[in-house]
Amino acid sequence: MSFFKKLKEKFTTQTESVTEKFRDGLTKTRDNFSNKVNDLVSRYRKVDEEFFEELEEILIQADVGFDTVMELVEELKKEVKRRNIQDTKDVQSVISEKLVEIYEAGANDDSFQLNIQEDELTVILFVGVNGVGKTTTIGKLAHKFKSEGKKVLLAAGDTFRAGAIEQLEVWGDRVGVDVIKQAEGSDPAAVMYDAVQSAKSRKADILICDTAGRLQNKVNLMKELEKVKRVIEREVPGAPHEVLLVLDATTGQNALIQAKTFKEATDVSGIVLTKLDGTAKGGIVLAIRNELNIPVKFVGLGEKMDDLQEFDAERYVYGLFADLVEEEEEAEES
Repeated sequence: MSFFKKLKEKFTTQTESVTEKFRDGLTKTRDNFSNKVNDLVSRYRKVDEEFFEELEEILIQADVGFDTVMELVEELKKEVKRRNIQDTKDVQSVISEKLVEIYEAGANDDSFQLNIQEDELTVILFVGVNGVGKTTTIGKLAHKFKSEGKKVLLAAGDTFRAGAIEQLEVWGDRVGVDVIKQAEGSDPAAVMYDAVQSAKSRKADILICDTAGRLQNKVNLMKELEKVKRVIEREVPGAPHEVLLVLDATTGQNALIQAKTFKEATDVSGIVLTKLDGTAKGGIVLAIRNELNIPVKFVGLGEKMDDLQEFDAERYVYGLFADLVEEEEEAEES
């Protein structure tokens, strides 16, 4: 049984709507990536060095990242040789297998899940530059937690950007959760202190904290984030339980540069990749995971409130190759 068929069978027994969100959200990347792979396969009768060279180019254009592409193609060559694959069509299924393996390599299942504390306050710190969709992501995540029956509070720690506090309040009103804030220009660490005290007194389950997104002066950013983290950790030992970095998928390799900068500034535990539905270069998911060793924990697959989805490597690969999965099924039926 091919890897495509295994994926299809797995997802027909699971939540179909979530699988469809990945399929629909990855349409642009699929049209770019899988169509090119299809074309490549149709032009080559046998798997040779020229075939792999063109495949490298396609993967790089999808923003999979140079190092990741070299590693992936090397693995493919070994697997093709091991299985004695001659027909280029048989390589497509192997590519999908290897993409999942690269994403999941060297990590246990827990590292891909949010670190939610049972019967205790969970503090989630959000970081990221302005304009990547940080506030929107916070609002959507608050909606997710609230719909699961959790009591959620938001902390308006981005006190420097004009309108940032009001923007978070709009989301708070929309979702139906309170926002802890101070005046514009206040010390973000003081806001966090107030927010933690409020969360404790109200017996909240989740406190989601916004932070400033200025990268002009990395030293100041580091100091500010370190101070915020110290205050949180002092008031809630072991917190923040997650530091989520929000990146805009449409910026491609620039997102990778941002991720490297923030990884130096703070202990990033996971990535939220927004606007994945808006880019043809969704391979950036793999570049981030493989080159920075940080798991992508959520992806934005559209504008709706429930379009922020927990990342799943197999659903992601299914979304990339959905058309090929259907073609394989049709071929078997005819």
